[in-house]
Formats: sequence, C-alpha cells, structure tokens
Amino acid sequence: MILQDIINIIESVAPLSYQEDWDNSGLQVGNRNAEIKAALLTVDVTESVVNEAILLGCDLIISHHPLLFRGLKQLTGSTPQERCVEQAIRHNIAIYSAHTSMDSYLHGVSGRMAEKLGVDNYRILIPSAGDIQVGLGVIGELQEAMDNEAFVAHVANVFAAPSAPLRWVEGAKKTVKKVAICGGAGAEFVEQAIAQGADAYISADFKYHELQSAYQRITVVDMDHWVSEHFTREIFEELLSAHVTTYIAKTDDSPVRFWKQEY
Repeated sequence: MILQDIINIIESVAPLSYQEDWDNSGLQVGNRNAEIKAALLTVDVTESVVNEAILLGCDLIISHHPLLFRGLKQLTGSTPQERCVEQAIRHNIAIYSAHTSMDSYLHGVSGRMAEKLGVDNYRILIPSAGDIQVGLGVIGELQEAMDNEAFVAHVANVFAAPSAPLRWVEGAKKTVKKVAICGGAGAEFVEQAIAQGADAYISADFKYHELQSAYQRITVVDMDHWVSEHFTREIFEELLSAHVTTYIAKTDDSPVRFWKQEY
C-alpha cells in the first residue's frame, strides 16, 4: 500500500481541516508515493522510537504529537529533532502525525478516553464553528454515579496511572455522574465543563492556581499528558491493521518521572 492511501484512511476520520491553526498535523517526512509495508505507532517521535522503527523494518512512523511544529533552519544533527529527521531520511522512513486533527474527531483521543472509562452518550465539549460533531473534548455520563474517591481510583486503574500519579481536587458534589474529558492539555476548558453541568473534568497539565480555582466547584482529575493520550495508538492500529503491518512502539513513554521518597 502506498503512503497516500494510508494517509487517506487516517484523514477519513481526522482530516487536516480539523486541526487547530497553530498545529502541524500531516506528513512530516517522506514521499507520498512510497510503498509502505509496516508502521510503528507512537505518541511521540523520539530517537528511541526511530531506532525501534529501524530495527523492526518499519517504513512509516505514525505519531500523535508532530515531530516538526516549525520549519528546521538547519540539519546538522545537533538536536534530537534533527537527528530523528536525519535517521528517518537515511532509512527511508516516513513520518506522519495526527495531532489536534485526531483530538477534534468525536471518537478520537477524548472519545477513546470516555469509552475506556465507561462514559456513555458522549458529545463534543467545545464544538468547532458550524459543526457540533467536531471539536475538543467530550462530555457524557457514567452508567451509575460514583463517589469522588472511587471515581478517581477508577480513572487511575483504567489509565494505569500508578507510574504517573494523578492529582485531583474535590468539587461541589460528593458524587460523579456527568463527566467532561479532554485528552492532553485542556485546563483552559474547565469553565466550559462547569457551564455544561459536569460533575468531574479529566485533563492534563493543570497549574496550581487552575486547580485551586476549580476546588469545591468541580472535581478535577489532572493526569500526565502522555498517559491521557496513549490510547491514540490503539485508534491508529484499528484504522490501519487490516491494510498494513502495525506495531505499537515499546519505547514510547512519558518522559516525566515522579520521585518516590522511601521512608
């Protein structure tokens, strides 16, 4: 299958028109007419991921986060980003990214989080202009209400968060039924979640004062950015595994580590 055919499959659900203005989703490296036999699926493109693709014989890396947000002014191998590009070109590996284009797909990043958590009948939290089926975040309901601590434990279990502990603040209610979710950095949308009646909001990268502002208004679960988005690789796999050999990158992981003091 040629690369453009693979791109067409991804963009059939997450077209580039869905992405935010500041983003750089799409083909990062490679020839659209190249023949593709195997793809490595990842959240981030790192040197370890590129090396894994080389060892597996992959000729395509599909990532959530773009390797390139801005144009490179030089290619000297002096930065990890430059070395990733050099190695990809040297080994004929194409790189494609679906970032906010996949975030804005109803059943994309946030929708998959909702499904994993058992949040039903979800819809877009922040619709794009003119299309309520496209936008950032989702909001829906659990089948049964849970008390706050049980809900946070549920989130931790689903997202295997013991390796990346959750931070959370308790809202006005003691139970959670209606849940808003935004994969990645979505602290800016907490007010919209409150306005739409959510009992809890799940996202990543909250600052202290943002959590302080939410306290006793809405239960907020703040998780590691990578952890919130790692199910994106499953979406890629489901879209493409019938057409090309796919691997989920074993070297793809959050770069953030949490110190655990032993007493």
